[in-house]
Amino acid sequence: MEIKTIEIRINAEVARIFEAASEEQKRKLEALLSLKLSDETRSKSSLEEVMSKISLNARDRGLTPEIIEDY
Repeated sequence: MEIKTIEIRINAEVARIFEAASEEQKRKLEALLSLKLSDETRSKSSLEEVMSKISLNARDRGLTPEIIEDY
């Protein structure tokens, strides 16, 4: 599978958390985001809707910046 780097705008706090993550954690988060975007784009949702769903699902499941920092 070909890998391509893109630039996306995200919340500054989330960016700080991502930047502080280990390389292994970053790869896992990138893979998760890639899979989620792939799934959502097949459903013809807009990117804004996809990102909103991801954010709401994470928050509903109790994912907080503090939890991410602990990993």
